[in-house]
Amino acid sequence: MDLKGRTILILGGAGLVGSSVARRVLRAGPPARVVIASLREREAVDAVEQLEADPHAAGLPIEPVWGDLFVPHQFKDRPRAEVLADADARRMLVDDLYGELTEEVFARSTLGALLMDTRPEIVVDCVNTAGALAYQNVFASAARLRQSAAEGSATSEQVDAHLTTLYLPQLIRHTQIALEGMKRAGTQVFVKVGTAGTGGMGLNIPFTHSEERPSRVLLAKAGIAGAQTLFLYLMARTPGAPAVKEVKPTAAISWKAIGHGPVLRAGEPILLADATEPVPLAEAFVEGAEGAWVGTDEPLLGVYLDAGENGLFSLPEFEALTALGLMEFVTPEEIAENVVREILSHPTGRDVVTALDAATMGPTYRAGVLRSVAMDHMEALEAEVGVRSVAYEMLGPPRLTKLLFEAELLARLFGALKVAAELEPDDTARRSHALIEEDTDLRRRALSVGIPVLLPDGERMLRGPTVRVGPSGEDGLDVEDQRLVERGWIDLRPRNWKRWRERCVTIAHEIDARAGVACGSMGDHEYGDLTGAIRPGRLAAWIFRNEDQGERIKR
Repeated sequence: MDLKGRTILILGGAGLVGSSVARRVLRAGPPARVVIASLREREAVDAVEQLEADPHAAGLPIEPVWGDLFVPHQFKDRPRAEVLADADARRMLVDDLYGELTEEVFARSTLGALLMDTRPEIVVDCVNTAGALAYQNVFASAARLRQSAAEGSATSEQVDAHLTTLYLPQLIRHTQIALEGMKRAGTQVFVKVGTAGTGGMGLNIPFTHSEERPSRVLLAKAGIAGAQTLFLYLMARTPGAPAVKEVKPTAAISWKAIGHGPVLRAGEPILLADATEPVPLAEAFVEGAEGAWVGTDEPLLGVYLDAGENGLFSLPEFEALTALGLMEFVTPEEIAENVVREILSHPTGRDVVTALDAATMGPTYRAGVLRSVAMDHMEALEAEVGVRSVAYEMLGPPRLTKLLFEAELLARLFGALKVAAELEPDDTARRSHALIEEDTDLRRRALSVGIPVLLPDGERMLRGPTVRVGPSGEDGLDVEDQRLVERGWIDLRPRNWKRWRERCVTIAHEIDARAGVACGSMGDHEYGDLTGAIRPGRLAAWIFRNEDQGERIKR
C-alpha cells in the first residue's frame, strides 16, 4: 500500500517505537496527515513538536491527540484511579465493559470516537496493551476483595472496582471497538506492535518486580499478549476488516537517549532519602515507621539511558539486561522499518499473523470427500430407522437450532425449494402451527433441547423445561425484544415466513444462475443442490454466510 496521500493514525505515537514509526512514515510518504495519539497531552504535544523538526515533515499536518483508550471518552483525561473512585464513572465503565456493544457504547468510547474523528486509512498500534492491562494487577485486587468479604465488609463498589481489573473483558471490548471503528472509518491496514510479555525470554525470566518467579503479573502480561495475537489472527479472517498484521519484538527495546541529570520515575524525580537510625525488623513495616528515615528535596542524579516506556537505566542495569544470553535488545528503528515495510506490502517474515496463517491447519481435501460419505450414510440410516433428526443444540448457537427447525417445517410443508419460494405467509403460519400441534415428535424434539415455539399470534408460545434464550439471560433483554426471537425461538408468525420466502427465492435464483460443472470450477456447488429439495442445513448455512455475514474468507 502506498503511504502517499494517506491519513495515518499512530496509537502510542509518543513512545519509543511509535515515534520511530512516525519518523519512518514521513520518509516513506509523504502521507497527507499524521495523527499522534498518546495517553497524556504533554507527551502527544512534545512528540508532534519533535516530528515537526524532521526535514521530511515540512508542510505536513501532524496532529496530537490524547486520552485513555480503554475508558469512555468523557473520562479519557482523568487518571484511572480517579475514574474508579467516582461511583457514576465506575458504573458506566463496568456497564460498557460487560454489556453488549451497542451504538451508544461504541459512540462514547475513546477509541471509537478517535477512529471516527480521524478516519485513518492506516492505523499503527504501538500501545503496550498487554502491559497496560496486566499491571492493573487482578491478583492484588482479588486479594483485597477476598479480605473484605472475609471481614463481612465487601461492597458492590469493591466488586465493580475488581471487575474493571479483569483482563479479558477489557481486551474483548477493546478489540470489538477497534474492529467496528476501523470498518466504519474505511481503514485499509492495521499493524500492531505487540509483545511476548517477557522480552523473548522463557518462564525463567529473572527480570521481575520482586514478585515470585515466574511472576504472575508478568505471565498475565504474556497471556494477554497471546490472546491479542489470536484476536488479530481472527480479525484478519473477518470480511470487511482491514489487512491485519502484527510485528512482535522479542527483546528489550532501546534506546531513546543517553543523558545526565535527575532520574525520573513516572515523570517525577526520585528524591534522595536517608535512614536516621537502625530499627528492629518488627518495627520496620508498621504504622509509624516513617521515623526511620528522612527525606530531602534533592533529586537523585546520574547518567542514564532512556529506554522510553521502560524507564531510565543505569549503565550496570543496561549492561545486565542486554547481556548475551539474557534479554539482549532490539532498536526501535528496526521495528519501525519492519512495520512500514509491512504497510507497503513488502513481506518481512516478521508478521506474526501471516506466520500463524502458514502454521495453522485449515480444511482438507480428504475431509471434503468424507463429508459427502458421512452425509449419505446418515440419510440412509435415518430412512432405515424412520427417524428424522433436526438439531440437538450441542453445536450452538441456539440461532442455528431455531433456523434448522424452521427450515425443517418448510421441508415438511413444501418439499422443494422452488415451491417454498411461492409460499403465502398467512397460510404458512396456519399450516406450520397445525403441523407443530399434530407432530408430537417434532414438537418434543424442539422443546426438549430448549427451543420454544412462538405461535402465529406473537402473543403465546410453547416451551419446555429449559429455554436457551430467554429474558432472564445475561443480556437482560425484555420478553418483547425481537432479538430473543432471532437468537433462539422458532417463529411461526406470518412475517417470518415472508422472510423465508424471500430467502428461498434468492437461493433458488443463485443455484439457477451459477455456472454449471460443464463450465469448469467457477461456481460453488453444495451437496444436494441438484435435487431441488429443501435441506435445512443448506439453508441455515446460507443464512449464516450471507445474512449474518459469517463467511469464512481464508482456508
